[in-house]
Formats: sequence, structure tokens, C-alpha cells
Amino acid sequence: MSGIKQATFGAGCFWGAEAVFRALPGVVETRVGYAVEVGDESLQIEVVQVDFDPRVLAYSSLIEHFWDLHDPTSVDRQGEHGGVKYRSAIFYHDAGQGEEARLAKVALQESGRLSKPVATVVVPLGRFELADEGHQRYLEKNGLSSCHI
Repeated sequence: MSGIKQATFGAGCFWGAEAVFRALPGVVETRVGYAVEVGDESLQIEVVQVDFDPRVLAYSSLIEHFWDLHDPTSVDRQGEHGGVKYRSAIFYHDAGQGEEARLAKVALQESGRLSKPVATVVVPLGRFELADEGHQRYLEKNGLSSCHI
């Protein structure tokens, strides 16, 4: 589809993040998997990759939903799940997304909404590896409405 863009977010457990993003008007498709940071092939982070129509849903709106669906102040942890794979991260696909994500992070930090520093990393997407089919739309397939974290 012409004009469709991609965004990739790490918000801890990817099941819940996928469900939230799937429900947004303007989201065309989602998939969960693992993002690899540029320069560190060993670092794989659980992410949801979102195909969206920017004529309907702005990238900045996706970022706002991302802030709300997890704790962006938590370092390599969401709820009871800890470790690098649960890192809060925005993986940008181009320089424009990178700049917008960095500015959004600064705005969130300066907003006073959070009592701790924003730990979210903003980095270019090195590679995306699709998780197996059992993880795709996991909550939907299992009759669950939300993730426990």
C-alpha cells in the first residue's frame, strides 16, 4: 500500500503493546518480534512493529500511546519481567522519526508527568526478526483482553 509507514516500539512484553496498537484507527497491521540495535547483534529486544497510515494516524500519536502503555522510566524491566529484552525503546526507521522520537522523549521528561527520568532509548532499527506465529496476536488468539504487565 502506498504511503504506509512503519514504526517499531519496545515496551516490555510485546503481546499487550501489539493489542493496544492494533486497536488504533490508522494502524494497518502489526507484528511482534525482536529488534536488534545497530552495532550490537547480541542485543534483542521484544518489540511490536506497526504499519500505519500517516494520513490517518500521526507518528507522534503512536509515540503518545507508547508512553501510556508502559513505564518509560523503568530500566530494562516491565512489571515482573526483567532483562535487556524488556527494554523501553523506540527504534526509528528514518532520520525524521528519530528526531521526532528524541523531541517527544525530552517533552515527556520536561512535562512533570513522571517522577523519575525517562529510560527509553531512541535508536535506529538495525534488524527486525519476526517472532513465531504463536506470539502473533497472542492475546486475541487466547481470548485475553490485556497483558498482566
